[in-house]
Amino acid sequence: DLPMHQRGDAVSSMVYEANARVRDLVYGCVGAISSLQQQIDVLQTQLALAQAEVAHLRVRQNRPFSSYGPRPNSPTNSGFPSPKTLDSHAKPIFDMDMVMDHASYGSSMW
Repeated sequence: DLPMHQRGDAVSSMVYEANARVRDLVYGCVGAISSLQQQIDVLQTQLALAQAEVAHLRVRQNRPFSSYGPRPNSPTNSGFPSPKTLDSHAKPIFDMDMVMDHASYGSSMW
């Protein structure tokens, strides 16, 4: 009952589902879809962490350096404090102290 232009896609879909059922008798293509969804979830988490790190680094880069020596607009300042002027107990550039809103990610991360 499908229009002619959709019949090829329907046949391809049925062939895919049949081949998936041969490979996995219990789950069929649902197993493949579930596996791909898990991969998406992991990659979305990695992307969120990378974006958070970029945001954290941008905030650190734009922070004033008054306690570290020359001002950001000083010709002798490269935009980063000199290693000699940094406290030996300074926090690392990215120390995973960020807070994630678990509600915005739903159950896909947990």
